[in-house]
Amino acid sequence: MNTQHIWEVKAKNTPLLKKKCNHCNSDRFQCSDKFRLNAQKKNIDIWLIYRCVKCNNTYNMMVFSRIRTESISKEIFNKFSENNMEIAWQYAFSQEAIRKNNAEADWESVEYEISFQNLTVESLINRESDMISFQIQCPFDFNMRISTVIRTCLGLSLSKLNLLLASGAVYFNEKPLQKKYKFRNGDIVDVNRQELINIYLIGKEEVFLNTADDE
Repeated sequence: MNTQHIWEVKAKNTPLLKKKCNHCNSDRFQCSDKFRLNAQKKNIDIWLIYRCVKCNNTYNMMVFSRIRTESISKEIFNKFSENNMEIAWQYAFSQEAIRKNNAEADWESVEYEISFQNLTVESLINRESDMISFQIQCPFDFNMRISTVIRTCLGLSLSKLNLLLASGAVYFNEKPLQKKYKFRNGDIVDVNRQELINIYLIGKEEVFLNTADDE
């Protein structure tokens, strides 16, 4: 039976939008976490408000256009009206919403932190399962490569990650992992336990031998 761990990736901010400002020379807009609503009879328009990072000029990203008010639940409508941060971030990270507005997100502007449990060689040796399973939890998709998460959470250098991948020891959603893959919430990473132990021990044996020689 596999032992499963959780890797939780938390975004610290929403992505900037790549957009030329018509008031200054800036080309980036930051989400304000606020909405603009405009009701016309039984229809309503809803925009997510962005502001230029330099001059504070506004840009409104369309969320809904001419939508019937009864087609939105009262709960969701209240969240828009109250500038609920959770739903603002949901649309700020929505690649579909960004694409529909012919906009482009600067995904590299998203800062993040990863919560994970440190693994030691000793803890790996004491396990019985052949594979160790990790589930990624991240409510927002911001084009982050799974290899970045693996390197961070397993404490691997780029060279050791390459060795691990070359050994065929890592599976991503039950398929051999490629470094270009990008993750989504709920994705699963499986790593062969013995191969990971071997990677961790690379370099440590050399250090041990050098120390013994010095004695």
